[in-house]
Amino acid sequence: MPIKVLIVEDNANLRLALKTLLSLSGDFICIGDYDRPNPATSFTIVPDVILMDIDLPGENGIAYTRRIKVLYPQVNILMLTVVERDDKIMEAIYAGASGYILKSAMPENILEHIRVVHKGGSPLTPSIARVIFSNIQGAVESGKKDSITLTAREIEILDALVKGLTYKKIAQRYFIAIDTVRSHIRCIYDKLNVHSRSEAIVKALNDKLV
Repeated sequence: MPIKVLIVEDNANLRLALKTLLSLSGDFICIGDYDRPNPATSFTIVPDVILMDIDLPGENGIAYTRRIKVLYPQVNILMLTVVERDDKIMEAIYAGASGYILKSAMPENILEHIRVVHKGGSPLTPSIARVIFSNIQGAVESGKKDSITLTAREIEILDALVKGLTYKKIAQRYFIAIDTVRSHIRCIYDKLNVHSRSEAIVKALNDKLV
């Protein structure tokens, strides 16, 4: 089954370029493209991955991401932007974005990032990853670590998430079913009070849980 991709980008030329790029690869299908957020936040066909710009007319892409994740938590949102500001990157992650890459990325890299996020990964370009780690390393210890109690298996799975392993790879590594992996991850999210893989990774590294 091709990966269903929705594009939300106000630059008409870039939007067309992305649609053309997707059409040239047999494992993707573009199910729609918007030049601004949809006020209704409803989809006739629910996308697997959304390519989301940040600077959109009216409501920005971060706020739109937050609305979408409330109604469609299973949808992976990949921020595709020119913005490298620290606050925007972290805000997008906490809003529920699964990855954050620059529009200057090579076309083949954009396609690979979509595949990675669809498989459960969290793609980040090197410069974005550096910003995230700089924020984590510079953060003041919150003292919340002691209030979080994870089982040994949950710590193993959280560590695997941080390392970018997909659910399938985690299941293979620990000889458990994918449904069991999902169950553990739901418990981890509840204990960490997060709602996405990206948030869990930031929390794990920030609080030195792994």
